[in-house]
Amino acid sequence: MSEKRIAVLCNYELLPERVGGMDHFFWRFDAAAKQNGIAIDWFFPNCSQHGDYSKLTILESNGQNIEIFFLETYKSKPVVYTHIITHFIELCTPFFYKIKQLTSAKIIVVDHNPRPILGYPLKKRLEKKVKGMLFSRSIDLFVGVSNYSKNQLVKEFGKQINKKSIVIFNGLEIDKFKKKSNYDVTNNFIVASHLRKDKGIQDLIVAVDNLKEQFKTNLKIDIYGEGYFEEELKKMIIQFSLTAVFSFKGSVSNLNEIYCNYDFLIHPSHGETFCFSVIESLLSGLPVITTRDQGNVLGLVEENKNGFLFEVAKTGELTLILQKIVAQEYQINDFSANNKKVNDLSLEKMVENHLKIIY
Repeated sequence: MSEKRIAVLCNYELLPERVGGMDHFFWRFDAAAKQNGIAIDWFFPNCSQHGDYSKLTILESNGQNIEIFFLETYKSKPVVYTHIITHFIELCTPFFYKIKQLTSAKIIVVDHNPRPILGYPLKKRLEKKVKGMLFSRSIDLFVGVSNYSKNQLVKEFGKQINKKSIVIFNGLEIDKFKKKSNYDVTNNFIVASHLRKDKGIQDLIVAVDNLKEQFKTNLKIDIYGEGYFEEELKKMIIQFSLTAVFSFKGSVSNLNEIYCNYDFLIHPSHGETFCFSVIESLLSGLPVITTRDQGNVLGLVEENKNGFLFEVAKTGELTLILQKIVAQEYQINDFSANNKKVNDLSLEKMVENHLKIIY
């Protein structure tokens, strides 16, 4: 079999203490590609040996912009790539025009980017429209990780990309999630996300502060993750005298074994394209409290069946949900971790679908 060679550009830092769904995808995709006679050059911000990264051919930008690094690397030593794929890279920029002038490779972009809850400002929307008109022609295929993601791409960059836009859902290693078996309420909740403002954790802090004192007793909320907003969240917790409630656990690599120890995942997000933590929780049999459309972007959380929903930033609604759970007025008695829609989101299917687009 003649070997294809592709380049994958990922503005994604490789951190051994934060191993998530995309890390597993990168490892599996590389292995599956090799089995099919496809070699991959991976362009990452840094190099790492954790997990299966030691098996990947990684070119690290070492702090340099990934796009600039790729262009300089390619110009210094041109490689005949059949495909160039990007993850976590800004779309429809002059970069794509530049690489299209240098190579005949098919250019595929995968969109993982969340959107602001109120949408982009007018200036940003106009910029995206113009960039779409100028540079979308240099991109051969747009891949959204959800229907919402695909629709936003078309909305932002123009209807001309609709015919070359598809959806490939993200996937997870389903069998690795330890299943929850006990649904007795212990007032222990988990938050698992990057600590950014758009994840809405500040809304959760306000919602807990609004609880009557008797409902705060023995209430524990563990926050897993890291990010620029962490210090601001800690300041809020101190301000509201909630240090006995919230605990920051940092980034860990074994959330798949941890979810089952909690009563609920709380995910008050202002916007998602896929939302790994919600899917991971459901795979673990852990009920989810999240925002109606934004956190529940795939529509997998069903009210009173496997979780509870509230309108984004409506802290009063979240307070009421928490109060009723602690008071044992809300209970999940018929949760099924074998939700077919959830179990369809397998890593194997994700890898298979990504391989199809490079044949």
